[in-house]
This record gives sequence, C-alpha cells and structure tokens, in this order.
Amino acid sequence: MSTKNVMVFLEQHKKKIANVSIELICEANRLAATLGGEVEAILIGNGIKEEMSIPAHYGCKKIFYAEDKRLSHFTSIPYAKIIADIIREQKPQIVLFGATTMGRDVAPRVASELKCGLTADCTELKIGDHTIKDKEFKNILLQIRPAFGGNIIATIVSPESFPSMATVRPGVMKLEEANTKLKAQIVPFTHKLKDSDFMTEILEVIDEAKAVNLQAAQIIVSAGMGASDTSALALVKDLAKTLGGEVGSSRPVVDSGVLIKDHQVGQTGVTVRPNLYIACGISGQIQHRAGMAESKRIIAINKDPEAPIFSIAHYGIVGDVNDVIPKMIKAFKAKA
Repeated sequence: MSTKNVMVFLEQHKKKIANVSIELICEANRLAATLGGEVEAILIGNGIKEEMSIPAHYGCKKIFYAEDKRLSHFTSIPYAKIIADIIREQKPQIVLFGATTMGRDVAPRVASELKCGLTADCTELKIGDHTIKDKEFKNILLQIRPAFGGNIIATIVSPESFPSMATVRPGVMKLEEANTKLKAQIVPFTHKLKDSDFMTEILEVIDEAKAVNLQAAQIIVSAGMGASDTSALALVKDLAKTLGGEVGSSRPVVDSGVLIKDHQVGQTGVTVRPNLYIACGISGQIQHRAGMAESKRIIAINKDPEAPIFSIAHYGIVGDVNDVIPKMIKAFKAKA
C-alpha cells in the first residue's frame, strides 16, 4: 500500500542541486497538499550535505541521502538501483524527475525495475479522478503533455501503477519563494551496491557552456521564419541588446541553420518564463507556445492578423518586423 507522499529525485551537478529539482519540489508541494501527504526527496552524491537546506526551504520534509565517492558523478545503473530501493521502502504515491539528460536516462530504468508507469516530458500535473470501464479511480496523477508532434495536449493516467512516475520539463513549474526557516529531516540511506554495479568509470568531466541561457533571461526577443533573413535577424539581435535581453527563436529558424539549438524555445527546445517575451515573425504554433505561454508579458509582431501567436499575446502588433522593430528601438532609446 502506497503512502500519499510525493517524492522528487534531486538532480545535482558539481555538488549543486539543479533548478529543475527545486521547481519539482514546489510542484510536489501543490500535489501533496491535494493528496494530504508530504514531500520527500532523494539525493545521491558525495560531500553535498550543505545543499540539503535548499529543498527544505521550498517545503521538502524529508531527504533520503545516499553518499559514496563513486557516486560523485551520475552513472545510470548505481543511481537507478538506489532510487528503486528507496521507492520500494518508502512507497510514495508519486515520483517526479526532471526531463533532463539525467532524468530521461534514470527514470525509465527505475520504472522498468519497479514495473510501473512513466510519462515523459510533462508540462502540467494535476490530481483528479478518472473512470475506466465503470471503475472510478480517485485522487490519481493526471500527467499532461504535448503529443503527436505537439498538435494535441494529452492527459495520461496510470491509475493502477504504484507509484505514478513522470519526468517534467525544466522551466514549466512555478518556482515559489524560499522560506529559510523551514528544515527537512535528513535520512542517511545505506545502499547495497556492489563493485560490479559500477560498469564504467568516469575519468574526466568536460563542461561545455551553452551559448545562451534562455531559462535565466528576464527579457527574450525571439525570431521566427518571418524574421530569419539577414536584415530582420540583425534587428531582432539589436532589439534584444537594446533591452538587455537574450535572443530566442522558433524551431524552423534552428532547423534552417540560422541560429543554433541553444536559442530554440518550444516543445523541442527550452521552456521559458521571462518577464517579457517578444515574438518577431513567429506564427505561434502549439509547439512554440508550449515553451513560452507562461511569460509574464508577451508582445507579438506578425504580418498575419490571424496568426495563432496573437491568441496568447498581451499586446499584438500587425506589421512587418523590418518596420516595427526599428521604431521600438528608437522609442526605447528616446525614453531611456
């Protein structure tokens, strides 16, 4: 019998807990409040105890910590075995992972080991009821994600799966304010790993910095195919520089080779929540909207008055980006 608790796998890099894991702690609090349970977490690594106060400040009540020098860097099999063992012991109702390189690697291994359901790349999670063949399941996890190439939004349920597991895209869950007065119970976990579980040895880690960190940007000016020619793209970059923001793009712009993948916003790119998002020449198909719809302010510039982007924009400008952007730059500089 499972508990009503929600458990989060805390991803760590260089002894720092990843932002997506803190986002998941915040989301887990919302889910646990509906279920009447608590938020727990799993942390695996070496010498990172000082980081445990961070998830506690966001509402995590208990952290299961497995420490070993060999676990300093992520390796699939040992991490998956520890996570599966903790889940078996604690029996949470829900387990969440970030939809990152690490999460997408370890979560399926854990799901296979536990023989439970797993939904990948969720953009929304809810607690609700579901009926299948006259059998009603109450207070189960509703896992919401784009499907069929982003053309529909699907709700996936696994009512007879214990636990229900999901990977969640970074940036989609709202980050609450930290409360430094909150503390968590730290529970050391004695793993049962053998030397044979470590099938590989990491000799060196080489980090390659991204060209742009869109998820940290407060202002993003994005180019679509309507602003992908040389002159229009130069204007997009100039506007971003003028506003102190970063340059984003839609997938077609990246696919055409105009900008690199690091700039891509959307279902197959990154999810962003800036204070200001300016969509230049972007039609606004659902794949793109899935990655930026939660921006605090959206300005859309497009020649087509029927473009889908206008349905979510706070301010819409019907016009050519080559005419509109220079006027925006001039107006901003005049005011500044």
